[in-house]
Amino acid sequence: MTMRITEGMTRRTVLQDLGRTKARLTQIQREISSGHRITRPADDPFGTGRTLQLTGELEGFKQYKSNVDDGIGWVTATETALSRITDSVQRARELLVQGGNDSNGQVAREGIAAEIEALTESVKQEANVTYDDRYIFSGTATETPPYELGPGDGYAGDEGTIQRVIGKGVSLGVNVDIQAILGNGAAAKDNKLLDVLRDVAADLRGGTTANAEALRGTDLERLDANIDELTRVRAVVGANTNRLETAGTRLEQLQEASLNQLSRVYDVDMPEALVNYSSEQTAYETALRAGAKLIQPSLMDFLR
Repeated sequence: MTMRITEGMTRRTVLQDLGRTKARLTQIQREISSGHRITRPADDPFGTGRTLQLTGELEGFKQYKSNVDDGIGWVTATETALSRITDSVQRARELLVQGGNDSNGQVAREGIAAEIEALTESVKQEANVTYDDRYIFSGTATETPPYELGPGDGYAGDEGTIQRVIGKGVSLGVNVDIQAILGNGAAAKDNKLLDVLRDVAADLRGGTTANAEALRGTDLERLDANIDELTRVRAVVGANTNRLETAGTRLEQLQEASLNQLSRVYDVDMPEALVNYSSEQTAYETALRAGAKLIQPSLMDFLR
């Protein structure tokens, strides 16, 4: 059975084809103007889901990178303070050796004791250093200075750990337990740094043979042991710094990779889009001309 093609059917077909071509042209024009291949979920449901996933990953990387940067700032401030404490303690050791020399009289030893006491205050002052308005050696009590300047050497912070999440399921402690290094002074008799420095100053002022022997013997040994511990802690801080810097570099690489993937899924390939736009525009104009020739006005058009 032969199907008769009417004038109305021809017109509807031509108009439908023109509409589809116009829709493709409009879509490409929208992509070029926005710079994005996906302007609504219906454009590419799978691509939309992938875009949301990659965007979430990038937000996570951004937060991890912020944590890493804060951690690096924290450990850098820690290393600077520990370095200055080390300088003060090394100077105190030089003075201890000098004070233990029998050629020095009691007046000279009194002067050395005064300098060591000043160095002790300098050590406590460095322990009170802050980063971003937070005391870095107070554990989690970051609003409390760990030590008060003056004769009292009691530690006022806590033993809490400051953690920074630097990756999925990965966290790193960035603070140092300064109490384990400086201790709580002569009253505590904990053999930590403040206790030893107080005893050195006291032996310098004592003036007895026993005091002089302590300076050359147990005081020097105790101070050297504390210097070794200080060096060990600084090595740990250095290792944490390296780990944070490595994590930061890795996060930057992951961010770049995710951004490239997101661009491939979400953004328009502009040269390709321009070529497609030119092709669709040519096809649309050609279809218009062909349709105009195909659909000629009939006598009934004039009678209407």
